[in-house]
Amino acid sequence: MSEVATHTIAASPWQDFKEITKMRLSISVVFSSIIGYFLGAYEIDWFIVAMLAVGGYFMVGASNAYNQVLEKDLDALMDRTKNRPVASGRMSTRTALAIAVIFTILGLGILYYINPTTAMFGGISIFMYVLLYTPLKTKTPLSVFVGAFPGAIPFMLGWVAATNDFGIEPGTLFMIQFFWQFPHFWAIGWFLYDDYKKGGFFMLPTGKRDKGTAFQVVIYTIWTILASLVPALGVTGALYLSPIAAIVVGGLGLFMLYWAIQLYKKRDAVTAKRLMLSSVTYITLLQIVFVIDKFLR
Repeated sequence: MSEVATHTIAASPWQDFKEITKMRLSISVVFSSIIGYFLGAYEIDWFIVAMLAVGGYFMVGASNAYNQVLEKDLDALMDRTKNRPVASGRMSTRTALAIAVIFTILGLGILYYINPTTAMFGGISIFMYVLLYTPLKTKTPLSVFVGAFPGAIPFMLGWVAATNDFGIEPGTLFMIQFFWQFPHFWAIGWFLYDDYKKGGFFMLPTGKRDKGTAFQVVIYTIWTILASLVPALGVTGALYLSPIAAIVVGGLGLFMLYWAIQLYKKRDAVTAKRLMLSSVTYITLLQIVFVIDKFLR
């Protein structure tokens, strides 16, 4: 207890709420879902957009709260997580679990109100994140592969919320975000390697910051770029990317690929962090370009 107590810092209930639900991450996930909705909707229903945002936040917040309950002892070992509410002892496990359960119920209920298919995928996402990805993080680098499934659902979830249907279009959105997560999380795993090691987390494909890991980062970055350009070929139904938008998206991809190649050459933490930042820039601007392209055609 004394060791945990030294990690404790003062924080307001609001700050703890932001931490337990990982507010910044949750908002970025909600943003992705809303973009998917805009892409799939023929007419924008702002009430549904609001329901998707609130329901999506509840679901992601619940996943993060469950995660912090399950990993509280490991979080206490790492510098980047030792001051989280449960790990530091500011919030009890019971309180965090209650938040997670309430958010799960509310999130599923709201997504079900939108349509049952959206609720189903939301349920799959939270199940895979909490019961598969989280326990695998300390056992195998394949946890990143497993975690890429729930991580890729939000982008396609918005389309499903708009159409109540799963087809080639949301499947394509899923694949874009699925491939993107590998270079993104491997970059994070690279520059936080020493901290992750304290908690016993295996994030890199080879387990090391070596040429093999860097090579896979480059390969999956290329796959991400190719997946993002498939809609320009006219083979993904109602999801289409104009030639001009495809050039922009391709340029964004080359920007990300540049940093992936630099990581392969330098294999240092600074470059890995720049790759992580470029990957966030890439996926955010890609989603915006997809929406702008749809409404300008």
